[in-house]
Amino acid sequence: MSSDPKTPTSSPSSSIDTPPTPLRCLTGAAVSGGLGTALYFLTRSIIDTFAHKPVPTGSPFATNIAIAVRTLVMGLSTLVTALFAIATLGLIALAIQLLIQNGRSPQAGED
Repeated sequence: MSSDPKTPTSSPSSSIDTPPTPLRCLTGAAVSGGLGTALYFLTRSIIDTFAHKPVPTGSPFATNIAIAVRTLVMGLSTLVTALFAIATLGLIALAIQLLIQNGRSPQAGED
């Protein structure tokens, strides 16, 4: 067995080496927006399902557990939906910023 640590090699298509482009930002925004939209409809479905099922009232302990689980599930699904929505807005804003910066930067061939 050799104790030689292998050094990682960077591939030419590594995301660290390639700068962001407006097209890449908008593609990421489309993917994130699609997932956010799907999660929004899932969140609505979860909330509707919980709204139409009564909370068990047999014992206070069961009621408290049911309310806690409902709150946790609805809160997490809403949080993930908001996360994807914010990522979508951020990627769109980055694409706009890159477009503005590319329009302002002087051309390499012009003096």
